[in-house]
Amino acid sequence: MWPRLVASKLLHRLSSSNSSSAADFPSTTTATSNWDEIINLQRSCNDGKETRNYKLFASTWNVGGMAPPSDDLNLEDWLHTRNESYDIYVLGFQEIVPLSAKNVFGPEKTRVAAKWNSLIGAALNRSSPFSEDRREAKVGEQRVHPVGEGTARSFHCILSKQMVGILVSVWVRADIRRCIRHAGVCCVGCGFMGCLGNKGSISVRFCFHETSFCVVCCHLASGGKEGDELHRNSDVMEIFSRTCFLPRPSLDLPTKIFDHDRVILLGDLNYRISLPEATTVSLVEQKNWNVLLEKDQLRTAVSVGRVFDGWHEGAVTFSPTYKYYPNSDEYYGCIQRKKGEKRRVPAWCDRIMWHGNGIKQKLYERCESKLSDHRPVRSIFDVEVEVVTSLTSPRSF
Repeated sequence: MWPRLVASKLLHRLSSSNSSSAADFPSTTTATSNWDEIINLQRSCNDGKETRNYKLFASTWNVGGMAPPSDDLNLEDWLHTRNESYDIYVLGFQEIVPLSAKNVFGPEKTRVAAKWNSLIGAALNRSSPFSEDRREAKVGEQRVHPVGEGTARSFHCILSKQMVGILVSVWVRADIRRCIRHAGVCCVGCGFMGCLGNKGSISVRFCFHETSFCVVCCHLASGGKEGDELHRNSDVMEIFSRTCFLPRPSLDLPTKIFDHDRVILLGDLNYRISLPEATTVSLVEQKNWNVLLEKDQLRTAVSVGRVFDGWHEGAVTFSPTYKYYPNSDEYYGCIQRKKGEKRRVPAWCDRIMWHGNGIKQKLYERCESKLSDHRPVRSIFDVEVEVVTSLTSPRSF
C-alpha cells in the first residue's frame, strides 16, 4: 500500500507542483486581459512616473506543527497593529501541520491555513476606524472619511497558498488593492526524494503599480551535524533555479525570482552555528552574539560566495530563535536533557533577507510568542514603488 501511495504522490508532485509549479491566482479572465492591453497601450503613449514610498511588514514563523490554540488567539503583538499600520503584510509560516508521512503524502489540511488567515484578518481589522464608520453609516447619515497617511485601514488578503506545512499569506490595505495586479504563485518541493513539499518554498509575485515584487517563503533542510549546511545551500540553489511563474501573453511580466524589482526571502532557513555544543550554549548564556555570529552558517555561506550572492540581511541583534521548549524561555541544551531527547543547540534558524534596490529596512527583530519551539522574526521595510502619474490606477483583479 505505502509504495503505491508514495509513487502516486511523487508522480502528482512532479507533474503539477514542481515541473510546472506555477499558477496565477486568481485565474486570468478575458476582462482582466483586455484591461491589461488597454493599460499597456496608454503607457506607451504617456510614461510620466513618480516614486512613492510604502511600508511593508514581513514576518516568518515556524509554529512547530501547532494549530492555533483558540479561535480568539490575539496576533496584534506579532503584527504590531497596536502602534502602527502598514500598507502591505507578507507573512510566511512553516510547519502549520506536523511534517508526518500522513501530511506529506496525503491531501492538504486547508482548515488550519484557513484558521490562521481568519486570525490574521481579525488582528489587522480589529480596531480599524474604517470598520466602525461603515457600521455607523447603516443607521445614520452617510459619512465620507478620506483615507490619510497614518490612519488605521481595513485589509484584504490578496493571495494565500499552502504546501504541506508552508503557508504564505499576503494582505494589503483596501484602498490600494486596486493597484495590485498579476498575482501569481509557484511551489518548489525539495523534501523527500528532492521533490516533496515537507521542505522547499512557496514564492508569490505581484505588481504594485509599476513595480514587481516577489516574496519567497522557505523551509530548508534541517540537521545540526557537520555538512548538513550543504543540503541547505543545495535547497537554495534548487529554489532559485526551479521557481518560475507562468508568463502572460502580450505582457512583459517577470517569471524568475531575480527578474523582479523587489525580492524578499524569509523562512526557517535552518542554518546553525558551527561551534561545539558546550561552547555554543556557554556563549548563548553570556549573550555573546558577536562571537556566535562569526560562526553562523548562513553568514559563512554568504561571505564565501556559496549562496545568496548580492542579498542583504540586517544586523542580527536578537537572541537565537531556535530551539525552545514549548511554552518556555528555556533552550534545549541549556538545561539537562531528558533520556532519549534529541540533541538541539540554539541557532538563528529564522531569517529575513532581501534583494534589489528600492528596499530600506527599518526594523529587524524577533517576537516573544511561546506557541512553538521557534520565535517569530519580523522586519519592517520602506519600499519604493513607481507610479504612472497620468494614468488612472487599474481596478482590482
